[in-house]
This record gives sequence, C-alpha cells and structure tokens, in this order.
Amino acid sequence: MALDGMFLYQLRQELAEKALDARVDRIHQPTREEIIIALRWKGGAGKLLLSANAGSPRIHFTETSPENPKQPPMFCMLLRKHLGSARLVRMEQVGMDRILHLVFESVNELGDLVELTLAMEIMGRHSNIILIDQNGRIIDAIKRIDAEMSSVRQILPGMLYQLPPAQADKLDLLHTQVGEIVEKIAEAGGREISKALLQTVLGMSPLTCREAENYAVHTADVRAGEMSQQQKQRLEEWLSMLQLRLREHSGVPTILLESSGKPRDFAFLPIHQYRGALIVREMNSYSALLDSFYAERDLIDRMKQRSHDLLRLLANTSDRIARKIAAQEEELKECANREKLKQNGDLIHANLYQMEKGQSVLRVQNFYEEDLPLVDIPLDPALTPSQNAQKYYSEYRKQDTAEKKLQELIEQSREEIQYLDTVFDSLVRAVKESELTAIREELSETGYIKSYKGKNKKPEKLLPLEYRSSDGFTILVGRNNVQNDRLTLKEAHNYDMWFHTQKIPGSHTIVIADGKQIPNRTLEEAAVIAAYHSRARDSALVPVDYTIIKNVKKPSGAKPGKVIYDRFETAVVTPDKERVAALLIKG
Repeated sequence: MALDGMFLYQLRQELAEKALDARVDRIHQPTREEIIIALRWKGGAGKLLLSANAGSPRIHFTETSPENPKQPPMFCMLLRKHLGSARLVRMEQVGMDRILHLVFESVNELGDLVELTLAMEIMGRHSNIILIDQNGRIIDAIKRIDAEMSSVRQILPGMLYQLPPAQADKLDLLHTQVGEIVEKIAEAGGREISKALLQTVLGMSPLTCREAENYAVHTADVRAGEMSQQQKQRLEEWLSMLQLRLREHSGVPTILLESSGKPRDFAFLPIHQYRGALIVREMNSYSALLDSFYAERDLIDRMKQRSHDLLRLLANTSDRIARKIAAQEEELKECANREKLKQNGDLIHANLYQMEKGQSVLRVQNFYEEDLPLVDIPLDPALTPSQNAQKYYSEYRKQDTAEKKLQELIEQSREEIQYLDTVFDSLVRAVKESELTAIREELSETGYIKSYKGKNKKPEKLLPLEYRSSDGFTILVGRNNVQNDRLTLKEAHNYDMWFHTQKIPGSHTIVIADGKQIPNRTLEEAAVIAAYHSRARDSALVPVDYTIIKNVKKPSGAKPGKVIYDRFETAVVTPDKERVAALLIKG
C-alpha cells in the first residue's frame, strides 16, 4: 500500500483546507484501533477517521458510518473529556515522515485555554494514536507500549512524548537537489533502481519508486550503477516533476483496480507501470480514495473482531466433527469383512458332523468359491462346534448393525458440517451487529452455545436485504439460516421464484412474482445477486439453481436453512459487486 510520507503530504493539505478551525462535535471508537472525530465548521461538517490498525493505518475524512459499541472504550471516553468542543488549529507533518500532529485548542478543567496534540503515527504494526498535553507529556494512547514490548520507545501515560527514531540516512526531496539524489542512486551499484530509491529518498513508497524506475529505464533490466547518462537525466526529470507536484500540492488521487474491480493499490500521481494490467482510475479527493480503498477491508476487520468467538467456535466444532467422521470411517472399514464372518459360521454348520469339541482350527472346503479351496477357520477350543458357529453369526450381526448405524452417524455428521458451513458463510458476510446477534440466537437455539439473551436488550429487528430488479420486481435475500427458512417457507408464495447457489453455501434469494411472468433479465439479476451472497462471491461462472417456491421443501427434522428441491433450472453467472449494489434498496 502506498500511504507513504509523500502521499500524507498531499493528504495533509486537503485535510487542512477543509478542517482547520473546525470544532469537535462527537468522538466515537468503533473498534479497538479506530477513532472517528465528527467535526463541524462554517458551512459544513465531516467525520475524520484515524486508524492505527496494522494492516490499514491512515487518516482521512470518511462517509461510512460504522456501528459503535454499546459501551464506549476508555480511550474514547478520555478523548471526549479532553477534546470535546475543542477547535482544530493546526495540522503538522513531521518532515516527510508518516506522522501527522493534529493540534487542538481546548479548555482544561481550570478554565484555561490549552493546546493538546493528537499524534497520528502511520507506521505499519507500530502505528498509534497518541494524545499529548501542552507540556509534551503523553495523556494516553490507543496502544500503550511498555518496556517489555519495546526497549527503544515506550508510550505510556505521564511519559514525555518522543518522536520515533528518524531515518537520518535518507534525503528529503523537498530540501535536496535532484541531481544529488540521482548521483547517490548511481552509487548503489548492482541494486535495483527502485530499491535504491526506496533506501535513499524519505517518504517514497515501493509503488512510487517503481514508477520512477519505469520512466527512467522503461523495461530494461538496468541496475542503479549501470544507468547511462540519458537514463540518469530521465530519472532526474521524473524526480523534478515529483518535487514540483509536492511543492504545488498538485498530486492526482489515483486508485489501481484489478479487472474484477477489487482495489489493489493507490498513489498520489498517475501510474503507468502496469501498462493495462490494472485499471487506473482518478478519484475526486484523497479522502474519497482511501475511503473507497479500505471500506470493504475495514468492514471485514470490524466484523472479525466482533465475531471472533463465533468464528473460533465454528472452527473448533467443525474440526471435532471431522475427527469424529474419520474415526467412524475407520470403524466402518472394519465392518467390511462381516460377510466373511457369516461364511465361517455357515462352513462350521455344514461340517458339524466331522468336528469335535476342543478343536482350535477347522480345515474345510470353501463352497462359496468356484474351485473349492481349503480354508482354515479359527475356533475357540472351549466352545462346542455349534457354539463356535453361533459366535461367528453373533459377530456378523453385530458388525452388520454397526455398519448401518455408522453410516447413519457419518451422514448426520456430514450434514452437521454442511450446516456449520452455512453459518460460517453467513458470519463472514455479516455487516451489522444485529446480524451477529441473529446468528448467536440461531446457534443458541440449535444448541451450539448457551442461551443467548442479547444482554437483556431487545434486538434490532433484522429484515432481509431488499433489491429492485431493472424490470421493477422485488428481490429478497436472507441474511442467515433462520431468515432463509422464514423467507422461503412462510413468506414467499407458490409461484415466486427461488434461487440458491448449486452445492455452495449461500443465501436463499426470492423474486416476488405478484402473479406476473418474471422476465429473463430479472431472473439473471436474481441469479447474480444469489451468487454474490454466497461463498462463491469472488469466483466466476457460478452455477445458481432456480425454481418456483412450490418445488422447495424442508426435510423433517432438518437444520435451519436446509431445503430440498426438484424440477429446477441452472443459470451460470459471475457475481458483480457494482451491479448488485446498484439494485440494492434496503441493506
């Protein structure tokens, strides 16, 4: 990801133009490592997101409204205490580092006007959000760092705030002659030009460095020390252009997308190195770019944090059942020779006349095989010949019964794993706390967790997702197994159309016919929606079965969400996020 010091330099200017002199309206902490500060200024308002998440550290204005925990975390309460109604007076970047200080003017408990600093440090797994008082001492941080965690730099309340160790050997492009940088790159010898740039220039990301190399030497495999004079001039020309963009804040918010539309990377200038392999799209602002890039990833991270216990339960339960199936299948293999036991009993019975009590082996012809080979049948000398025959018959009946029971148990276990797969699929696609609550209630009702009361609070009514097809038909999608059952078996009518991915966990999708003939375009759109709301969301050419509700039945005693159906057709479609989003009415 390319949120480097140079990107932050451009972003800081955009944030400052909008937010300076704004007042803090509200502060929320939706997750353990995220803060959202709602700001108001003359003629407008916005939500400033600060994230210290190791995988997506950043700061920008956001349009998203993540659900907040019912009880605000302690750090959130502390920020509300110190920054409530404070005025944002300055935004200061530390050199070209990924550190941005937000300076607020606030009134302390004595009624004095003081300046408090909120330090946003964007440094991968070392990212942090730190509140600092007017004397430079740490009030608190979203991540406290003690001596056991780091011997280099501790971040604890009461300590003096110190900047992270500086990268003294790197050059600042804004305060260094471009020619000097190029000469230092050339001294790197056999290193790649992009890697030499990364080690030489402060605040440049790998993506920006590769773009510089691409411009300077095109596709040639040229090392830093092998650059010709012309290539050096081209590199100097590109760095001069970059320097000018920084000084004039004339960057271009650019997002790079895969052909599927999935965000891959971003930058503050046009990117040409991929030559059509990725889609390059300009955005209206840096905040819009970051919001778009991280929206889906953040949602997944938030829900993972909140559903961690359920994910662990499902994983552990599935593993336990898989081990049980393996053990039962081993037992089943032992039953495979039960016919041999019956044959031994028959052979003993047929030869009782020539047997005597006390024999340990009976050698007889095996009349079950064409060439009548001689076989030796082990006997218990303490038993009579007739008792030995009955012993073999008894073992045969026991293994015959065991085989039937084991097959039944294995089938039940496999159905249980399939059910847990559907719950897991609903869980990973959940986007609201109310969806998690519904899944907890379902697992409680099916006996996988203790009775869940939702902390005595009446849960939010969870409605199915609602879409409107291009032809005006309503399409409903269940969010979990219980809702799938309700939609399909209670709310839908006989001639509404039912969709589900073929042998893939997913949501029941219903097209409400209202007595009309459903056009092919609506059938296709419903199939795409069903494929998107399944485990095959990121796949291509997904088979989706569809039939009228009349053909869908629930087996007796089946788990929630389990149905059987006949007389169906199958559509093969590719899930399309943008197409699905365009049809959404109620999410």
